[in-house]
Amino acid sequence: MPFAEIGVGLAGFGIFFILLGILLYFDSVLLAFGNLLFLTGLSFIIGLRRTCSFFFQRHKLKGTSFFLGGVFIVLLRWPLLGMSLEAYGFFSLFK
Repeated sequence: MPFAEIGVGLAGFGIFFILLGILLYFDSVLLAFGNLLFLTGLSFIIGLRRTCSFFFQRHKLKGTSFFLGGVFIVLLRWPLLGMSLEAYGFFSLFK
């Protein structure tokens, strides 16, 4: 299980960078780096196949599209809009 331990570290650093990016007035570089680390860590923890099957279930496609769209918008350096879309997608995925 060394991949799960690496995944926990990546996800932890991802959350740290996201929180730091929010505290530094939505710094787009920190938010983008945190998003990528978090998604990579999640893939390492539960596996790539289970991650894809979780995000791309038929009844979760709306939340997935908002969440991944928000990540994409943050990567395009629109952090406030991107984080808003991500938050809506996150709550829609886990409701």
